[in-house]
Amino acid sequence: MGTKIIGTGCYTPERVLTNHDLEKMVDTSDEWIRTRTGIEERHIAADGESASDMAYPACIRALEASGTSPDEIGMIIVATVCPDYPFPSTACVLQRKLKVSPGAICLDMQAACSGFIYALDIVNSMVKTHPSLKKALVVGVEKITMLTDWEDRNTCVLFGDGAGAVVLEARRDSQDGGGIVASKLSADGNFTDILMVKAGGSAMPLTKEVMDQRLQYIRMEGQEVFKQAVNAMVGACKEVLQEAGVTSSEIRWLIPHQANRRIIEAVGKRLNLTEENVFINVSRYGNTSAASIAIALDEIARGGKVERGEYLLLTAFGAGLTWGATLLRW
Repeated sequence: MGTKIIGTGCYTPERVLTNHDLEKMVDTSDEWIRTRTGIEERHIAADGESASDMAYPACIRALEASGTSPDEIGMIIVATVCPDYPFPSTACVLQRKLKVSPGAICLDMQAACSGFIYALDIVNSMVKTHPSLKKALVVGVEKITMLTDWEDRNTCVLFGDGAGAVVLEARRDSQDGGGIVASKLSADGNFTDILMVKAGGSAMPLTKEVMDQRLQYIRMEGQEVFKQAVNAMVGACKEVLQEAGVTSSEIRWLIPHQANRRIIEAVGKRLNLTEENVFINVSRYGNTSAASIAIALDEIARGGKVERGEYLLLTAFGAGLTWGATLLRW
């Protein structure tokens, strides 16, 4: 008993911000950004374009790809740090926009950049205790640029906006080997200070003084994040492979959170994977936080880059610190 992905979809805003555009905004250069991050451009949401506005077309594409009608959806879970509102949940807003039947389970969850694989595991667990839950929408969406300090050259070059969605179907027969095979989720709150948005919550409400200090934006200790990210993702990947009895040589694609090309390459190398087995699209999107793996999955699926029965290894790392890995069989 578990779930399998039967449809994918993604959406990225029309506006593209290139490294050359950033050269005109802050003290940086295309060469500096590319060599340190691998990013060349990123998509930026329009003014007034909300998380649900971006998630909606991604969900429609996932529903169409899976041949699923909205009234078949029994759950919507949205992974985001940029919800439409403090409440109600963006999942409930999507339920209304998509015309999903009343009675569906709808919630948002927040694990920063690890949010999408956290959400996958939540749904995979829930189908085991909710026999009536047949199909679910899992969405990763971020308007992360609203939290970006465009005067901070160390962070503003990293982030982009977008959304990705998958339709998960309950798998209850043993004849179909596809689906989520194993997963590992972890967190360590001892490192909350190295990657965070300090202001805007109940611990530090927004005030003029706080905003003058620009504490409503992302702050990151890059070198420490790099070290923690590589070790955590590699460890989680090894755990799920061991649990599933699968070797790294059997992996068709490693699909890591797309934060930084050097992090991605370091993880792939330590897992003894070749470049041909590590999916990278960070050059075109930047770091889209909880949306990044979902966007990558859609590109792989629609590009015909995976065959039935092949293994995909997803792994992510984010603020919290949170991290994890999920092994899928297509």
